[in-house]
Amino acid sequence: MTAPSTFGLSSEARNLHWLLTNLVEEVPGIQSVAVVSSDGLLLLSSDPDLPHARTHSRGGTPVAESRGKRPAKGPRGSSADLATIVSGIGSLTVGAARLMEFGGVKHTMIAMEEGSLFVMSISDGSLLGVHGSAECDMSVVAYHMALFVGRAGHVLTPELRSELRKSLESQEPRSTGSTR
Repeated sequence: MTAPSTFGLSSEARNLHWLLTNLVEEVPGIQSVAVVSSDGLLLLSSDPDLPHARTHSRGGTPVAESRGKRPAKGPRGSSADLATIVSGIGSLTVGAARLMEFGGVKHTMIAMEEGSLFVMSISDGSLLGVHGSAECDMSVVAYHMALFVGRAGHVLTPELRSELRKSLESQEPRSTGSTR
């Protein structure tokens, strides 16, 4: 399924949207997903509140609600907030790996009382971040994230990252001075 918001994007960008949609719709317990560039900018999102990200809903209803679950909880329900968290964790773990001299970071999993956070390297410093519910099976989420990374890593070129970022910027609502 290609969402209307992907109109005008390259086939590679539409494929990434499709991969993200499949990740969110097919893996139980995923609440939100963000793909973040090496400089911490949000490139791709499952956030139903962002115009470019409506690929994560069925008939206007967010996936979590269509499965009979309550709406997504945490990080403020926003993939922009998730992107900030993912970028920070990515930076922290890369620094830790350098200090420990253990090589590059492949993935990070954080289990909390009411949910989980997963961060996985894609390519050239880009990261995939997933916020999962407390009920999600961490091994299933990690497996599907690895599939996404394997399929997306080779196409996430600097040109595609630039296209995705420009697409986000052109669809973001203009700031009104209030924060919510």
